[in-house]
Amino acid sequence: MRIAIFGGSFNPPGIHHRAIAELLAREFDEVRVIPCGPRPDKPVTGSIPAIYRAALCDIAFGDIPKVVVDLFDLEQATFTRNYQLQQRFEPLGEVWHVVGGDLIAGGSEGASAIQRCWAHGQELWEKAHFAVLTRPGHEIDAADLPPKARLFPLEEMGSSSAIREALSCDDDVESLVTPRVLDYIERYGLYRAPIPGTYAQCSLQNVPFYLEADSRNPRAQAWTKKTGPGVPEDEASFITVLGGDGAMLRCIREYWRKRLPFFGINAGHLGFLMNAPEQVFDHPFPPTDVILRQLPMLYLEFENADGEIKTAHGFNDAWLERSTSQSAWLEVSVNGVKRLPKLVSDGALVATAAGSTAYARSMGASPLLADTPAWLLVGSNVMEPAHWRSALLSTDSSVEIRNLAPEHRPVEAFVDGLSMGEVVTLRARISRAAAVELAFCASHDMADKIAAIQFHP
Repeated sequence: MRIAIFGGSFNPPGIHHRAIAELLAREFDEVRVIPCGPRPDKPVTGSIPAIYRAALCDIAFGDIPKVVVDLFDLEQATFTRNYQLQQRFEPLGEVWHVVGGDLIAGGSEGASAIQRCWAHGQELWEKAHFAVLTRPGHEIDAADLPPKARLFPLEEMGSSSAIREALSCDDDVESLVTPRVLDYIERYGLYRAPIPGTYAQCSLQNVPFYLEADSRNPRAQAWTKKTGPGVPEDEASFITVLGGDGAMLRCIREYWRKRLPFFGINAGHLGFLMNAPEQVFDHPFPPTDVILRQLPMLYLEFENADGEIKTAHGFNDAWLERSTSQSAWLEVSVNGVKRLPKLVSDGALVATAAGSTAYARSMGASPLLADTPAWLLVGSNVMEPAHWRSALLSTDSSVEIRNLAPEHRPVEAFVDGLSMGEVVTLRARISRAAAVELAFCASHDMADKIAAIQFHP
């Protein structure tokens, strides 16, 4: 298996980046597009939050066959060096590093940027494979090439800096980025406003949608006659979900990397993530006036008794609960500080603001508005410490919940209701790369639902 490693800031990804990915996909078995995390030598990588850069990369490259968008660096807020990428991917096959022709200039004299500036650069130069991108009109001296190199001539030219400059001047960039990338940039004011938005108003009228109807819900199946069948997944601009919150969570789990907005119609019970059917079907469908909210997901790590670590993303919540008749003994740390040395309870849960209306609310926590810059830590049937029930956390907080007695008091982990098996430690934070766009009818936004449950007679 031949793997091309295509790294960069992609801030934002342009048509020229997509052309490179398509070129590489024709020549390699897999192309790994890796947007970098923070770089001290490139402060511009932090010009917009990582969560937007992750979405833009998924939108720009996610539909190209054989291309995989790797969000590891953005999620971990790190910058993985090429020699580390070599070590990570070489067990999978032959690794090729994609570089511009300027990086190999002076290679014959040991003076190329790769040899001088890269960590373990000389070792990589001698042993690794390089896919060298060449620009029209710029000749490359064959003597400068690494021992294992192949040239790839480019036809489409461009730069992210030129796109950012054009956007900052409110110039037209339709020829520089794909339509979906431009739509996303415009929706949240990226590169134009100093602080990007988290919601936007728009119309879904005459916009093609992919339909997901809960097969176990008769009402949802009946409503397909009102919505129509939709279009194939790869032709859709948003996803319509018919069912309850559970159907929405299953759909998010499967499709969030598509970076399409989700519009739910409630055929279930409470439907906090959904729109009421009378709001939708009493008007033309799809609706003409909606609010899109970009809502963050949880990034989660689960460690079992053997030290194995699994990672996952959750939209609503994640929790530990006792798996025997005995109560759980848990140690809870926030930002590395032990806040609850011994929590005796049925378990503990973390929830996003959007998920605060679900299991967290049933445990007694107050629900949060969906765009509240906070998340929740909640105890389940807490015995000790007395009177502790929940805590409000800032979005940059991290939580670790550790089982103090895994042999005698085992606990099971869940993410959005999906079991992860027995674990000894749960680590959680708000994701830096994973987010979901939910669409709500503007006449009855999510805030109204939360108001209704707080002031219901």
